[in-house]
Amino acid sequence: MPDVNEKFVHMKFLKNFFGNLSDLQKRILFTLGALIVYRIGAFIPLPGVNASAVLHLFQGDSGMMGMFDMFSGGSLSRMSVLALNIFPYISASIVLQLLSATSKSLGELRKEGESGRVKINQYTRYLAVLLAVVQGWAVVRGLEMMAPVNGVPAVVNPGFAFELSAIIALVGGTVFVMWLAEQITARGIGQGASLLIFAGIIAEVPGGIAQLVSLGSVGQISPAMIALVVAFVVGIVALIAFFEQAQRRIQILYPRQVMSNGVVNTNASYLPIKINMSGVMGPVFASSIMMLPAFIQRFVQSENLTVQTIMGFFTYGTWSYIIMFTVLIAFFAYFQTAVIFNSEETSNNLKNAGGYIPGVRPGEQTITYLDNVVSRTTAIGVAYLIVVCVLPIILNTHVGMPLAIGGTSVLIVAGVVLDTVNQVQSYLVAKQYSGVVKKTQKKGRFRG
Repeated sequence: MPDVNEKFVHMKFLKNFFGNLSDLQKRILFTLGALIVYRIGAFIPLPGVNASAVLHLFQGDSGMMGMFDMFSGGSLSRMSVLALNIFPYISASIVLQLLSATSKSLGELRKEGESGRVKINQYTRYLAVLLAVVQGWAVVRGLEMMAPVNGVPAVVNPGFAFELSAIIALVGGTVFVMWLAEQITARGIGQGASLLIFAGIIAEVPGGIAQLVSLGSVGQISPAMIALVVAFVVGIVALIAFFEQAQRRIQILYPRQVMSNGVVNTNASYLPIKINMSGVMGPVFASSIMMLPAFIQRFVQSENLTVQTIMGFFTYGTWSYIIMFTVLIAFFAYFQTAVIFNSEETSNNLKNAGGYIPGVRPGEQTITYLDNVVSRTTAIGVAYLIVVCVLPIILNTHVGMPLAIGGTSVLIVAGVVLDTVNQVQSYLVAKQYSGVVKKTQKKGRFRG
């Protein structure tokens, strides 16, 4: 009987505790809980795989596979059930967004509003599962063909049973991560997929810092170089913080109103155009595409000279890789901006509200003006993204600066932190506004 009462007291305490929390606090706790579950899943091993043999494959890899492993929070090098992580879903999102821009039926579906968005998300999930099956098969076949490390094979009992169970586990892990990302977006704070990648990067940063310090302690890196690396990272973070908040404000005027006392009131506001409107998604999309050849090359070995030559163009740090990565960053920055910002829709909204840009006629002239402004600001944003994401690769591979974390990783971490802070501030402002409205309504009822 005391046990029952004790359980009742605990349940009552939990009910009171969560009942007294605000909506923002519940969202923050849900996000933290989801990230903890995600990190636990990163340590669940894939059945039938010797993790030590696979880990040996990734030791000292600071290239694309090392970046892939960092984005996944070490899930790939540990060969956990979450080894594929969120990347099949990101690849599927890229394909669906490109098809939406080129396919008339998908473009019309996107214009249907919420119902169209739900259908496109459903198609994205189906395609993500298909990509996860293909990538899972490539990983499983690569593990079976791996040479034994110190006499220890990567797979204990290779064969059809292992292949089937491993592919199901990897695809199931991807589906779980997709579901978790959507739950964070809907019930938590921030964008789910970005937060999961953020959690993986943060989990791997201490190991990179410890490696840098150990190299300095044994004399392989001079103290001056360590200080230079720290200063460079701090400078990159400051640059990201500045450009992620930078915006071009376009003045919007509304028709003048004559007040009862004869005073003419001119309503004016501003249309903010962010310098980097695409956020972190442009570099994430570009990195996902550049990771795919390295991923295939690592797990599907080929002796074909043509295949090896093609894969050589995607080798991390080569000038061909740097050029392709730069082009992809620019392309996805402009593409994502075009998806987010619709100048025709913005012009129509201003026209319907009676607003106009000084010196610009409503209609086609406003659309052209907005397109020109967005093109110029995006060009500045692309230059900033190239400096942040490409310059560290050049310094690391061609100058010899031992950067423990890449520019893309720093951009994701800083971008997610800034986006989360902005969302928290939005919730606080909305709550404060709601409180003022309630007080006003209460005073009105009292006076009535």
